[in-house]
Amino acid sequence: MKTLSCRVLVLGGGPGGYVAAIRAGQLGLDTVIVEGKKLGGTCLNVGCIPSKALIHAADEFAAAQRFATGNPLGISVSNPAIDLAKTVAWKDGIVKRLNTGVAGLLDKAKVKAVEGWGIMRDGKTCVVETADGPLTIEAENVVLAAGSEPVELPFLPFGGIVISSTEALSLDSVPERLVVVGGGYIGLELGFAYRKMGSTVSVVEALGRILPQYDTDLTRPVRKSLDSHGIAVMLGTKALGLTDNGDGLRIETAGGEAPAIAADKILVTVGRRPKTDGWGLKGLDLAMNGQSIRIDDQCRTSMTGIWAIGDVTGEPMLAHRATAQGEMVAEIIAGEKRSFDNVCIPAVAFTDPEIVVAGLSPEEAAAAGHEIVTGQFPFLANGRAMTMERENGFVRIVARADNHLVLGIQAVGGGVSELSASFSLALEMGARLEDLAGTIHAHPTLSEAVLEASLKALGHAIHI
Repeated sequence: MKTLSCRVLVLGGGPGGYVAAIRAGQLGLDTVIVEGKKLGGTCLNVGCIPSKALIHAADEFAAAQRFATGNPLGISVSNPAIDLAKTVAWKDGIVKRLNTGVAGLLDKAKVKAVEGWGIMRDGKTCVVETADGPLTIEAENVVLAAGSEPVELPFLPFGGIVISSTEALSLDSVPERLVVVGGGYIGLELGFAYRKMGSTVSVVEALGRILPQYDTDLTRPVRKSLDSHGIAVMLGTKALGLTDNGDGLRIETAGGEAPAIAADKILVTVGRRPKTDGWGLKGLDLAMNGQSIRIDDQCRTSMTGIWAIGDVTGEPMLAHRATAQGEMVAEIIAGEKRSFDNVCIPAVAFTDPEIVVAGLSPEEAAAAGHEIVTGQFPFLANGRAMTMERENGFVRIVARADNHLVLGIQAVGGGVSELSASFSLALEMGARLEDLAGTIHAHPTLSEAVLEASLKALGHAIHI
């Protein structure tokens, strides 16, 4: 068996792992990264990137259909159609370009990439099954970046018509009837996309509301959009399993078992969990927080020389959190003084309309003991939103009542994901309402809603 020694071993090539490896290489550390599938991990290959590609294609097709049936913009087209296999091929091309880009960046940073499934034998040794046979890697520091995997329901195992988000991004045709189990952001993002491409979509959610991680003010425009698109939302409804002939979903409401929902595909999106199986966790003596690896504010685990980043460490399971952690860990190993003390980690739901949250909501700020003021500005009064037909939504700012320190900024609306960086920057820089109100925002842009919301919180709104 061949043996390789290095200063840093990164197990997992997702957005946390490959960034950790690149930064370590840039800092002159002898680094090896091991990836069992494709570089880029879930996010690049079967998550963030391909889902946004599919959502974009669905939006474009929906626009074409609208232009074929009459609209106030004066645009007309004839007989729009979508070839999902071709759409998926386009999506795959984007993914391949990004895969190649990651490989090139690793090579540029002088990182050795090993393709194969790696299993930790102890805290310093990993055995990788490569195409050329087993390879043993010995490392001074190990960065665990194994990621996460979709939660499988025991009564709805993946297979046949039951699919996860991974399979939903690679279908060769649009299913006539799609049932989504789970009313979180992944299920709704894909539900919207397939409805726009022509599927009849039903959403089954056990709780009494959609998107339970967001407050009702933010989710109300999304619920309105679900209704306008003809997506059936069944709240307080539990999935029980497949029908006897396997062509539908059995469900249960408060009144007992209800008529089954016919389905060509059943998309199960009830969450993700840290991937802790298959790479040797049992051979390590790591402290755990439930299913996730316990870490401190420097991503150190309970074992010396072993670090963990990204989804394997639990919530929030976001690619940009993993990326920030990976960069930090590489710099700490290189001797720099760093810790993970971010004021906020923004989150985006790419539903229709989109939702952005950064920092504290009004309820969270009040629960933390703050006396607060809030300002909210509707896109209905924003010129740019009107010209893009994106009037459904708003920007909301939460600030302390005493010194006007901004505690949180949230938004719901078309294209608001692109405002997320400005929200985070305001929080990280310790901005006050006066800082936002005193910053000239370009006109006409959606960002003016941030200015207007801050003025509203200060008590002298201009345009409402």
